[in-house]
Amino acid sequence: MNRFSPPQCQYCPSRNGCLLRCCNEADLEAISLVKTCHQYTSGQVIFSEGSRALGLYCVHEGKIKVTKTGGDGKEQIIRLAKGGDMLGYRGLVTDTLHSASAVALDDCTVCMIPKQQFFHQLKNNGPFANLLIQLLANVLQEAEERMLHLAYKPVRERLAEALLLLMRTYRTENDLQPFSLSISRDDLGALMGTTKETTTRMLSEFKGEGMLTTRGSAITILAPVRLVEIATRYD
Repeated sequence: MNRFSPPQCQYCPSRNGCLLRCCNEADLEAISLVKTCHQYTSGQVIFSEGSRALGLYCVHEGKIKVTKTGGDGKEQIIRLAKGGDMLGYRGLVTDTLHSASAVALDDCTVCMIPKQQFFHQLKNNGPFANLLIQLLANVLQEAEERMLHLAYKPVRERLAEALLLLMRTYRTENDLQPFSLSISRDDLGALMGTTKETTTRMLSEFKGEGMLTTRGSAITILAPVRLVEIATRYD
């Protein structure tokens, strides 16, 4: 993990999609002076489940997985994050340890706003507080839906849903080419709630049906409409 010259909040395009869009110019300058910013490579841990929440994490760029470890020691991916997303706010709000870990899926740049600045905004910035409440509500709703889908949907439908989630999260705006992403079979299985072996077998079936192609860890989606039909079969 290498320290480098961080982007300035007031000029950062990623802030337009996160809580910082509710901050005025003076607040952004103050935040930019006290925050820390780090670069991570694939597999590096940004924060760990069970560690103390030290601040609010703002993803400047890159792909991140948020994971929990089950009683059997297996990893479950509960959320995906990209540039403009915020992480770690739950532990700050509840003054508890992090309930999950954040791990880089590729090269990432992540800024950390100290908890004192976070609570200053929460106390004095009404739009910031309101947007945080909306964010917490949306994350709770998404978690409830994923829990139901993992419990009741067959593996085939869960794979289609996971591929669509990856495409919705990481597809570049206005990109008309077939969506392609490199992801390990372990990570895809953790996102689906199944084993690496089952994930590999189901990918081979989807490939045989012409819905995607694979090359190493890269997956290219060729038939997103067909994936939607499969993913929503039991909705």
